[in-house]
Amino acid sequence: LAMVLALVLLPALAGVLGGQEQADTHASGLLSLPASYGIWGVVGITLAKVAAFVVVMLVVGRRVIPWILHYVAHTGSRELFRLAVLAIALGVAFGAAKLFGVSLALGAFFAGMIMSESELSHRAAEESLPLRDAFSVLFFVSVGMLFDPFSLISNGWPILATLAIIVIGKSLAAFVIVVAFGYPLATALMISASLAQIGEFSFILAELGVGLKLLPEQGRDLILAGAILSIVLNPLMFLAIDWMKPWLEARAARTAPPAEAKPVGPATEPGQVASVAATTKAEDGPPPRTTLANHAILIGYGRVGSLVGAALKQASLPFLVVEDADKTLAKLKADGIETVSGNAANAEVFAAANPEGAVRLILAIPNAFEAGQIVLRARAANPGINVIARAHSDAEVEHLKGLGADTVIMGEREIARGIVEEVLGHKPEAAEPSAA
Repeated sequence: LAMVLALVLLPALAGVLGGQEQADTHASGLLSLPASYGIWGVVGITLAKVAAFVVVMLVVGRRVIPWILHYVAHTGSRELFRLAVLAIALGVAFGAAKLFGVSLALGAFFAGMIMSESELSHRAAEESLPLRDAFSVLFFVSVGMLFDPFSLISNGWPILATLAIIVIGKSLAAFVIVVAFGYPLATALMISASLAQIGEFSFILAELGVGLKLLPEQGRDLILAGAILSIVLNPLMFLAIDWMKPWLEARAARTAPPAEAKPVGPATEPGQVASVAATTKAEDGPPPRTTLANHAILIGYGRVGSLVGAALKQASLPFLVVEDADKTLAKLKADGIETVSGNAANAEVFAAANPEGAVRLILAIPNAFEAGQIVLRARAANPGINVIARAHSDAEVEHLKGLGADTVIMGEREIARGIVEEVLGHKPEAAEPSAA
């Protein structure tokens, strides 16, 4: 959002800041700014124009764009549908620039946001994938053409200073903010490493600054060099954090104050397990460890997890749910289902579910990478636990099985099995291999 605001305000403020005002697109719209206004007047009018554009998109675009997509989709032509998606994106972007004086990028952004509310949004995204890949290639090729490699030699020290600001300054600021909000050191380091680089928005802003005469070309070269070097160094920072993580977790465990015991309410029905107040957030301290044994651990309680949980409850099988959504946790607690609050990829959160005493681990989350981490942690704690996971592709099936999952179920394959079963009148024998 900060980048969007910068893209909106920079062209409008160029003249006030001593740069060159744009004589086309943004400044020549129907709502162009008077030159006599000061900086706050320019900011106010610019934000008012953006607000007017947002209102028009939400009121008119929300009705018109989905209707157009629906009408075009019913023609049955993939080429026409793809052309309609492209025309809507470019048309809204151009119209926004001409009528409201906002940037093309912001107009295209809101067009995509409105299209996402259509029932055909997934198809629109799928049809535009080839265009996205082509534009991505062209974008980064153009960025490479803007960069002067000799600047690495002629401006070595300024480039190192720029890199230090990006990698050290930005990371340090993020680290201090996260720690100030009371999160663990490991979380703060992970977030700071994630922000120790700058991406494509920096290229766009740098080029916009050069075009508006607000930034010299040498400054653009420094930004491009710093961005490229920070992207190269970023994986090394994650490796360093992974190496430090066990030490940080051990240190946090030694220095953390003992958690206060919280009263546990009595069970309201025979056989019902009272929630052990494991709805405490992981960042408030290690959640209480469950007393369940020979139970199932259900990770995630979304569309898939809720169906699995309902079946387990109906069969009177002991289980608990690891979930991090507050609304879902409140509903589970009201239904008398034991919960552990937090991300199961966190060692302390997962340990609270007593994986050593569990007989089954059910991974109902869609993120295969995160699920793989949980599988490894479960196998380390309990080699005999039965692990069932979900996947969206053959690659995810192989990934999870390679990490130790006993059963990986792919949604598309199960849909195909159901269709074949209806056609043949019996369960297909050949549909088992990768799902069991």
